[in-house]
Amino acid sequence: MIGWLALLGSVAWRNLWRNPRRTLMTLAVVAIGVWSILTFDVMLKAFADSSRDTSLRLLTGEGQIHAAGYLDDPDLGHRMPGPGGGLLKLLNSPRVAGWAARVRTPAIIQSEYRTRAVTLLGVTPADERKVSDIPTQILAGRYLAGPADPGIVLGRDLAERLKTRLGKRVIVMAQAADGHLAEASYSIVGLFDGPTAAQDEFTFTGIGTAQSLLGLGGDISEISFDAAPVAPLDDVTAALKRAAPSLDVQSWTTLSPMAYTIETFTRSYVGVWLMIMFVLMAIGIVNTQLMAVFERTREFGLLQALGMRPGLIVLQVTLESALLVGIGVLAGVALMLLTLAPFHNGVDLGFLAAGAELGGAGKVLHPVLVPADAARYCLIVWGLGVAATLWPARNAASTNPVTAMGQL
Repeated sequence: MIGWLALLGSVAWRNLWRNPRRTLMTLAVVAIGVWSILTFDVMLKAFADSSRDTSLRLLTGEGQIHAAGYLDDPDLGHRMPGPGGGLLKLLNSPRVAGWAARVRTPAIIQSEYRTRAVTLLGVTPADERKVSDIPTQILAGRYLAGPADPGIVLGRDLAERLKTRLGKRVIVMAQAADGHLAEASYSIVGLFDGPTAAQDEFTFTGIGTAQSLLGLGGDISEISFDAAPVAPLDDVTAALKRAAPSLDVQSWTTLSPMAYTIETFTRSYVGVWLMIMFVLMAIGIVNTQLMAVFERTREFGLLQALGMRPGLIVLQVTLESALLVGIGVLAGVALMLLTLAPFHNGVDLGFLAAGAELGGAGKVLHPVLVPADAARYCLIVWGLGVAATLWPARNAASTNPVTAMGQL
């Protein structure tokens, strides 16, 4: 059998180049199809990953813990005590990469010139650095020094809208736990960068400072956490629910529906695009092979008259298609690698960045080729492409030797 394969493989390779123009056109169709599938897959995954990471590394984390009812009515009435007992032990275990407790409440911030509605967050800076990128995005000044830091950190855009700057003082007003209007003056110690919506909405102070302002004692609004790389998020979330059955533990798929929808859409879109491109490629491959079979009717009839079995003719035509599609797939992979090579440091979206932010993505996408995904799509295209030639191969094998010999 191996001898037959070697012989038929050599003949199939020569047959491909009987009509170089037709072969090259088919190769181009397959290569462009594979290139588009792989490139779209990588770029869409880069967009989905950017959207997810931007959301998770902003404030969400991979999951959050709240008091029951907080997500439906996020106010200080739905607060909870700081973690303790089994919950604290689990949060500090190797299964959790990092966690941060926060106080979060709607507030009004007032500068010398303007007033804006914001969300005031009281944070522990050392813990926040484990689950959020905001502490690393300080443009001017500094981040908070500790839980009792009396300063406040604003977004750059918010500072511009308030017509204030680093070192100036602002007044923050919020409803305290007992219902009265709490008010305090803070010095602006830092300005952070990031998504425009985050710059406009969030302001940060020490968690102890916020608790004192709002009369919360040791109570908090939420805990944000990241699962360790070795621990599946679903398992960690389930363990946290068992450790704190009275609290509401949710993963990012619930807390960030936009990022989850984009990730789900990406997987679906690549599958749809794969089907569309395969149909287009199959039309070209089948037409090419049908034309080749019709042109070689007398050849197939003569081969059968000389004793070649129909099964070997099917094998020969199939080998021709396998070589044709295989070369096209390899050419598509090469085109994809050449396309992505200039962007190994990321794709700066430039003037499209504002639109990307609406989808939750960052200003720079980082396309990463996953070899297993690329190999899977290539095998699917190659396998389906070879399968599409079974019809022309069957036509070739069904050639009547007598009729074919009569055409000589």
